[in-house]
Amino acid sequence: MTTTTHGLRVRSGSQAWRAAVELLSSMRFAIALLTIICVASIIGTVLKQHEPANNYVNQFGPFWALVFDKFSLNAVYSAWWFLLILAFLVTSTTLCIARSTPKIFADLKVYKENIRAQSLNAFHHKASAVVAGAPEAAAARVGQALAGAGWKVKLQRRETPQGEGWMVAAKAGAANKFGYIAAHSAIVLVCIGGLLDGDLVVRAQTWFNGKTVYKGGGMIADVAPEHRLSMRNPTFRGNLMVAEGTQSSTAILAQSDGVLLQDLPFTVELKKFIVEYYSTGMPKLFASEIVIHDRETGAQTPARVEVNHPASYKGVEIYQSSFDDGGSSVQLRAVPLVPGGKTFEVDGVIGGSTELNRGSEKMTLEYQALRVINVENLTGQAGSAVDVRKVDLRGAIDARLGAGNKTVTHRELRNVGPSITYRLRDAAGQAREYHNYMLPVDTGDGVSAFLLGVRETPAESFRYLRVPADENASMDTFLRLRADLMDPALRAAAVRRYAARAVDPKRPELAEQLAASAAKALALFAGEGAAGGTTPRGGLQAIADFMETNVPEGERGRAGEVLVRILNGVLFELVQMGQERVGAKPLDSSEKTQGFMTQAVLSLSDASLYPAPMVFQLANFNQVQASVFQVARAPGRNIVYLGCLFLILGIFAMLYVRERRLWVWMAPQGDATQATMALSSNRKTLDVDREFDLLKSRLIGAETAAKE
Repeated sequence: MTTTTHGLRVRSGSQAWRAAVELLSSMRFAIALLTIICVASIIGTVLKQHEPANNYVNQFGPFWALVFDKFSLNAVYSAWWFLLILAFLVTSTTLCIARSTPKIFADLKVYKENIRAQSLNAFHHKASAVVAGAPEAAAARVGQALAGAGWKVKLQRRETPQGEGWMVAAKAGAANKFGYIAAHSAIVLVCIGGLLDGDLVVRAQTWFNGKTVYKGGGMIADVAPEHRLSMRNPTFRGNLMVAEGTQSSTAILAQSDGVLLQDLPFTVELKKFIVEYYSTGMPKLFASEIVIHDRETGAQTPARVEVNHPASYKGVEIYQSSFDDGGSSVQLRAVPLVPGGKTFEVDGVIGGSTELNRGSEKMTLEYQALRVINVENLTGQAGSAVDVRKVDLRGAIDARLGAGNKTVTHRELRNVGPSITYRLRDAAGQAREYHNYMLPVDTGDGVSAFLLGVRETPAESFRYLRVPADENASMDTFLRLRADLMDPALRAAAVRRYAARAVDPKRPELAEQLAASAAKALALFAGEGAAGGTTPRGGLQAIADFMETNVPEGERGRAGEVLVRILNGVLFELVQMGQERVGAKPLDSSEKTQGFMTQAVLSLSDASLYPAPMVFQLANFNQVQASVFQVARAPGRNIVYLGCLFLILGIFAMLYVRERRLWVWMAPQGDATQATMALSSNRKTLDVDREFDLLKSRLIGAETAAKE
């Protein structure tokens, strides 16, 4: 049998109908559909599926986000065109099997014993020899030898001018033909299983059963029945989030334009969520201790769900997918960054919000996330944070690719403690996101600092203000210094103290000049020395602007060094005055103090750019974990498994089982027999050459044979 690419040839009906049937049942059409599905699957793998629309806009822009939505590329596997192509592929492949299977079975029964004796000389593998005995006896002997070696043999008697001749026809490797059927049947089974376990059944309920996608928010219990799927739904795959100590019985099925709710025949109660980490901060183990409550009988079944170790109940598989915050309670302490502000505390729950009324300004504090473990790479590289819920694939690839300019980079991973992420939303609805660490972090330069992050949009990275921590691991010394810097009287006192310490008392004129320069530098740094009509701008940038306007270019380097030295000296006196005022121990002149003052100057310069009048510092928390399960009822799973088995067997049969046909013509030649032998195989391999050499030696005793 020769496999062809054309389809069924229908002899009745219109020309268009005959052409459509031939195309649909042809192998070339099935291969084209399979190629399209492969390309679509690549898109579905590369492009994240079922993400919120804003994520695609932020990552790809509004144009491509519109294209993705128009062609359902953000939900490839549930798109109507993908399901339609899959259905056509099943139909086309089934017709190909139906067209070819009768020919295959018919070919299995044929030994082709009617081949002409002269045709044997045209085969690549051929041999001839003279064997003893009559043709009938020689044919019987050869037939028995082949049958004993596993060949199927048929003998045919022929009359020739020289007398009675016998044709021995044998065949082996018929399983190669079944490989074609098995491999193509595997495609059909896998596609049918995919259709059953995909969104086809769910979408059919939205088309024909009155179910609609839910696009709103609120509590799950308040969602109307038209957005809920029945517990008898034959196939579904959704997510179920359960917090520790709570129960849930409704899964969420994400759709391209909203969600559907799937009621489960049981309730899942999460007793305890367990997560273990490697030293790098990556999770080593996800596990959930659960109790399954049957909604009909009330029976309770304890189970443990781990990654790759799901639990099963009433045909529904429960997989460990991820974890989330289950409503942890946090206590935040508001630390004012502006003079006159007051410290206060606020309690909240992750996912909730609190209204803040501070005078005429109203803000909303939204609690976004609590992370108890933050493993950071403290080698000074940007973007080195290790998120315990993600894998830095790009970093992993770069670390393993060889390059001429690659250097060995040391990584110092350290858990720097808990952090809080929150949003401050103003009365107009505009919000910024903040990420603050609970404890000071030693970033490697010997100075511990509180990291206060802020960003305008989720697409940006956090920018951090580093506030140096004092000897009590608090921001009190820095905040006191910032408040004193804004007080003109305290600045003047600090300038006098600095001038008195830096200048010989016998030269009062120098002390006056130094005091004037120090007062000017400190006023500029505090943001009170800007030119009239301009917006006050402090920090080191204000000093740089002043020098650019008033100092000749050739003298700016030396003048800048002098001003910075004076500024550092006056700020140190300002810190000492603050320490004396609160009864704290004065700072010494150690290297640690110098590092503190250096970071304090930089932080004071950057603090004017911080967009909030206060910082919310994590004071206390009570973490509540939540486990995210994937629940699935997949009746097509066993069909897919059967298809995979067929595919393995089919590929093995087609690649490793060789179909061979052998003919031996026994013609009378006096008292002996002239034997002519030929072998045909579907593939030319070295194994076929060796097998033929062995057969011609054993069957007809030919040691050499002419080959073309």
